Amino acid sequence: MALLVRLLPLALALALGPAATQAGPAKSPYQLVLQHSRLRGRQHGPNVCAVQKLIGTNKKYFTNCKQWYQRKICGKSTVISYECCPGYEKVPGEKGCPAALPLSNLYETLGVVGSTTTQLYTDRTEKLRPEMEGPGSFTIFAPSNEAWASLSAEVLDSLVSNVNIELLNALRYHMVNRRVLTDELKHGMALTSMYQNSDIKIHHYPNGIVTVNCARLLKADHHATNGVVHLIDRVISTISNNIQQIIEIEDTFETLRAAVAASGLNTLLEGDGQFTLLAPTNEAFEKIPAATLNRILGDPEALRDLLNNHIMKSAMCAEAIVAGLSVETLQGTTLDVGCSGDMLTINGKAIISNKDILATNGVIHYIDELLIPDSAKTLLELAAESDVSIAIDLFKQAGLSTHLSGNEQLTLLAPLNSVFKDGSPRVDARMKSLLRNHMVKDQLASKYLYHGQTLDTLGGKKLRVFVYRNSLCIENSCIAAHDKRGRYGTLFTMDRVLTPPMGTVMDVLKGDNRFRMLVAAIQSAGLTETLNREGVYTVFAPTDEAFQAMPPGELNKLLGNAKELASILKYHIGDEILVSGGVEALVRLKSLQGDKLEVSSKNNVVSVNKEPVAEADIMATNGVVYAISSVLQPPAPANRPQERGDELADSALEIFKQASAFSRASHTSVKLAPVYQRLLERMKH
Repeated sequence: MALLVRLLPLALALALGPAATQAGPAKSPYQLVLQHSRLRGRQHGPNVCAVQKLIGTNKKYFTNCKQWYQRKICGKSTVISYECCPGYEKVPGEKGCPAALPLSNLYETLGVVGSTTTQLYTDRTEKLRPEMEGPGSFTIFAPSNEAWASLSAEVLDSLVSNVNIELLNALRYHMVNRRVLTDELKHGMALTSMYQNSDIKIHHYPNGIVTVNCARLLKADHHATNGVVHLIDRVISTISNNIQQIIEIEDTFETLRAAVAASGLNTLLEGDGQFTLLAPTNEAFEKIPAATLNRILGDPEALRDLLNNHIMKSAMCAEAIVAGLSVETLQGTTLDVGCSGDMLTINGKAIISNKDILATNGVIHYIDELLIPDSAKTLLELAAESDVSIAIDLFKQAGLSTHLSGNEQLTLLAPLNSVFKDGSPRVDARMKSLLRNHMVKDQLASKYLYHGQTLDTLGGKKLRVFVYRNSLCIENSCIAAHDKRGRYGTLFTMDRVLTPPMGTVMDVLKGDNRFRMLVAAIQSAGLTETLNREGVYTVFAPTDEAFQAMPPGELNKLLGNAKELASILKYHIGDEILVSGGVEALVRLKSLQGDKLEVSSKNNVVSVNKEPVAEADIMATNGVVYAISSVLQPPAPANRPQERGDELADSALEIFKQASAFSRASHTSVKLAPVYQRLLERMKH
């Protein structure tokens, strides 16, 4: 078996041939997609590629793994067809495409790849056909016959009416004076064309799509004796203006033009780089309320954030989008860019009205709806997009909406709509005070909150932050969704109405008639001072009914023994604050008595030692109170977990370490290990 394991890699290498044992240059995304198409087509013979064709169109795509299994392009169904891979042809009577295409000059190769219209227009010029048939090394990005047919009659007439200038120049712009294969077509590069050395913009996307001035490469790397032919899906034209210049000359960008000037972004948009501008039209600006538009236009920071949210960090041609992807903007936000048939979508909306307007430093897509980032919104605008409408209506009824729409630095703790299952509460003086305590004096970010932090509210209360393994809570209420950070305020979506602490644990118990017997017991046991002073306690408070449910003799015995009573009561007090939102499947909470309480949560019901609590999260300044319907009994000494002994062992080990350190520091030679070992053995017994 061992010999077989050692020989297996060698056998695989021999079976796969030299390609498996020799590391070659990394393949480009286009080559990887082509390779996948060959793998899917190999059952039909050599050099057969699987191609996905959009149903009802002539659009074809070499397939990647994801598209192969989804059988969709831009959400539309495809059918699989099999055809010869680029550079190969069928042989009658043989399977697949075993023969390489015969090598001929550029002119003849145009006919082979399906660009006979390019051949026809080449014939009409006096100079170009001899050049394509003669010596040299050229690359031509040849428009398909369908690409020529899709040109408007006006454009086509202007070309063919002056074949030796307009048509010749247009064809030369599709040519490069050297051989360029797809492995050299890098994302963001520019090739120098044979028309006035004008640039041709190349983009090579991770999904294998290659574009030439945003025209998609259909079939690539068709070799000729004097160059190479790449078939593309549209006729390309020269690029002369940068993004800023296009904004300045287009009437539909009048508002955008003013906004760019006011923000100072014109320098960026006329400089070097490769950007995608989702350019809002005048109509897009008109769709938002005038007050919102005026506020943003009058706020340089909000305006800059707004515009940066429309600028992507790289050039994104429409043809590169065959499925959904996330793209980062200069603002740092991500936009979900997708497609539905021929329509591009942004965040699921088909708002792009004109696409692929090329500039020297990128590409522009016209959009008819503004993409306002959270950082340019007020708290009211943030809340309008969240599931907190009932809470916002309460704030408005309480006369607090000015805090949510101005330039005050605030964090709003807004309960979810689902919290108000019994309907919206009445807004009285008490509710108004409570709502003011849902407004924190500062613009916070949840990622910077820490355990034990205190937050000041507009209502004058101090709220505590509790950080648990899977939740982040402020008093009894936990954050239910990612916070939204606006221009001046931040929105925290909370899982319940927050109740600020109204006194110490002892104050809470005294103020609730359910706990009269517990209060008397605490006083008898001498624990009043403990529950009145500063601290962090979780108190599982038995109600009067819980005490009365005990057998009378047992209850009288307990109440008559102060020491035993103190021990039982301490077992009901945890040594940290645990609100219900921080309870996972099981939390073991150490009590002041020493044993641990088992707190669990299932179906939103909190239990302690498997007994459901009657009421959770009664907040106090030094802890939290849970009302329970039974008196908890600590485990009997014989049943206590081994962990008590483990804790003692850990303490002994710590003493041993400190003694060892002292021995080394004082240069004394003390044999401590035997002492520690005897200590451990004694503790076991």
